[in-house]
Amino acid sequence: MSAYFLKHHPKSGCIVITGSSKGIGLGLAQAFLEQQQAVVISGRNRTDLQRTLQQLRHRFPAALIHAVTCDVTQIHEVQMLWDEAIQHFGAVQIWINNAGSCTATLDFKDLAAADIQTVVQTNIIGSMFGSQVALNGMLAQGYGQIFNMEGWGTRGEWSAGMTAYATTKRAVGYFSQALFKETKQTHIQVGTLSPGMVATDLLVSSWQNGDVQHWNKIKRLFLFIIDPPEVVYRYLAQRILENKRRHTRIVWMTPLRLLLRFLQPYYWRRNPIKDTALAHLNSK
Repeated sequence: MSAYFLKHHPKSGCIVITGSSKGIGLGLAQAFLEQQQAVVISGRNRTDLQRTLQQLRHRFPAALIHAVTCDVTQIHEVQMLWDEAIQHFGAVQIWINNAGSCTATLDFKDLAAADIQTVVQTNIIGSMFGSQVALNGMLAQGYGQIFNMEGWGTRGEWSAGMTAYATTKRAVGYFSQALFKETKQTHIQVGTLSPGMVATDLLVSSWQNGDVQHWNKIKRLFLFIIDPPEVVYRYLAQRILENKRRHTRIVWMTPLRLLLRFLQPYYWRRNPIKDTALAHLNSK
């Protein structure tokens, strides 16, 4: 855990990650487990979650891993996630609101109402419910860190077909700033994580089900900045464990990293989506 936690609470605790049966959440869970941290994974689909749990237990000590089925849009299920984490590990030292949803990359006028509702409820309401439950629990235990996930749109970025998703991430960014201001006089640390472009199932499906013309507009940027998932996850996990700041934004693709990348010919030549589900889009 962070130096602050190790100094004041050296014995017990865990890291809770919502939406961690796959994608970024699972990658973070693996990175933390590599550091011998106790982790609680969660997801809406019980079958997928149990499959992930078994896979993790083949690689890491079973005593370090617990799984809880949780729909982050249901406040009582989020509270159950906290309660089970406390019951199993004694304390929650880090809570990461990772669960997210993304619409197909279609023009906003063409999105189904149900898809808009899902992305808003999961990304905004899910982050709020998770933060509220974690905050109340951490205030009671006297310490803890809460992290929300940034994404395309958090800093005002725009891309065709990403209007609904980007709007939710802009909202999460504001919410995280507001939550920090509310907790400034407490021992709770609030921050955000910015993993950059990672080819997760969520991202891939949004392009596969979207308008190929929108993919053609952004693919050059995407191919340039995308990185191997395991590298990004390990970096984020390490920075979280080392964090001492009350409010922090942990960013993978920093301006300096991006600048240095522009100067390296390798990144202009590579094809990071070769043999992936996105490869067929790149040929259109």
